[in-house]
Amino acid sequence: MENQIRSVLSAIIHPETGKNLVESGFVEHVAAAAGKATVVLRFAKTRDPFAIKLKNAAEAALREAFPSTEVLVVVKEGGAAPRPEPKTKTTTGTIARVIAVASGKGGVGKSTVTANLAVALRNMGYRVGVLDADIYGPSQPRMFGVEGYVPDAVQEEGEERIVPAEAMDIRLMSIGFFIRPTDALLWRGAMAVNALKQMIHQTQWGALDFLLVDLPPGTGDIHLSIIGELKIDAAVIVSTPQQVAVADVVRGVEMFRNENVAVPLAGIVENMAWFTPEELPEARYYLFGRGGAQRFAAQAGVPFLGEIPIVQSIMEGADEGRPAAGIDPRVERWYRQIAEKVVAAALTNGR
Repeated sequence: MENQIRSVLSAIIHPETGKNLVESGFVEHVAAAAGKATVVLRFAKTRDPFAIKLKNAAEAALREAFPSTEVLVVVKEGGAAPRPEPKTKTTTGTIARVIAVASGKGGVGKSTVTANLAVALRNMGYRVGVLDADIYGPSQPRMFGVEGYVPDAVQEEGEERIVPAEAMDIRLMSIGFFIRPTDALLWRGAMAVNALKQMIHQTQWGALDFLLVDLPPGTGDIHLSIIGELKIDAAVIVSTPQQVAVADVVRGVEMFRNENVAVPLAGIVENMAWFTPEELPEARYYLFGRGGAQRFAAQAGVPFLGEIPIVQSIMEGADEGRPAAGIDPRVERWYRQIAEKVVAAALTNGR
């Protein structure tokens, strides 16, 4: 199908060069599997004035040619036309839905939310995987107590596959499995992106209802690579109530809303909403302010998914490799309510 996609794109002419997208080398990446097709375009000029027009033309042509396929066309910042990428067979064809979990800044508990959301989805009966895409600060191995896991490589249909870790019936892949916890990852952006692509396309995911992608804080190359490599059905943004954290959420929202990205937002989670000590289970202390993320969600027209407080079991679960949603009924209830909304958003925005 990828050759057919390139054939369709070869009929779209760049008004300035007079050549088609394929001939001009503007088609950086094409992937197709399980009713999804992703095309990444990179034009020679930075801020090419015809970029959006050509993106829309490519999407329209592909949807007409493949009406039963979910099509995503992404435009990346311009630069020298890249060399064609070697064709890679992907293992993502058996993943039904992809949920990205992001944050505007670090330190808001994004990875903790990802891990507990994965457990809540598992508790609802779904087959779940987690991709730790936070290349420079991988946390999921510790969250699930599999820090010592060393992935095996197996042959499948003539291709080398990476066997993911498995904990609590959840499949996990992280760059943390390939480096020592004490190592500093001194990689340039291109090296990190290549490692991420390998984890996406070579992991032996098997059949999954949901793959949760734990993104790095902020916006950057890793985010664009994920968007180019995976069809994301919904994005969840994590914040704390503090104004400084909420201010950074704006960038995350605008990244997903950008017309070149166009990833549907499931909504915002307000983490660390209040503190409840074990000896006073009914007390609430608002250590970081109150309702900042919820107010922003209302102002920005983004769904608000719910609040997660600071409780001892969440902190202990993260340290001990047991996400609290799997052992504390209170935490499971909070995360299940959020998970139900995320599932509804993914099913509505997906195929």
